[in-house]
Amino acid sequence: MKLSNIIEDFINDMLREAEQGEIEVKRKDLADKFSCVPSQINYVISTRFSPERGYLVESRRGGGGYIRITRVAYDDKGAKLMHVINSVGGSISAGSAAAIVKNCFDYDLISKREAKIIISALTEKALPLKQPEQDRVRAALLKNMLVSIA
Repeated sequence: MKLSNIIEDFINDMLREAEQGEIEVKRKDLADKFSCVPSQINYVISTRFSPERGYLVESRRGGGGYIRITRVAYDDKGAKLMHVINSVGGSISAGSAAAIVKNCFDYDLISKREAKIIISALTEKALPLKQPEQDRVRAALLKNMLVSIA
């Protein structure tokens, strides 16, 4: 198993055990625990604990620095989808869009059929535009499709 996956699993276990769905960790402590450099911890946190995956991350650097990871909890599907929509921004790559859609499916926010349709509509082949316009159009389409589902 890759070190990134091991670190992710460890953080997820901590989040499951946390009463409020929030943890504070020190980058250096995690790096020491897994015998890696702090940038490896940064990589895992930025790629595995992002807003589109349902997390808020607050980081403070320095001697007393920490990383606070909070699992965003919503009461209904529409609120969760609105959180995803608000995290998309003004442009998005095909890979990032597909990851967001996959996470929406994994969290039962959209059906498998909806996920397939959305992903196929957001591919580079489906959007024959030059960059950066392609990424801007993709973001707008993704937001509009998710709004129509919410």
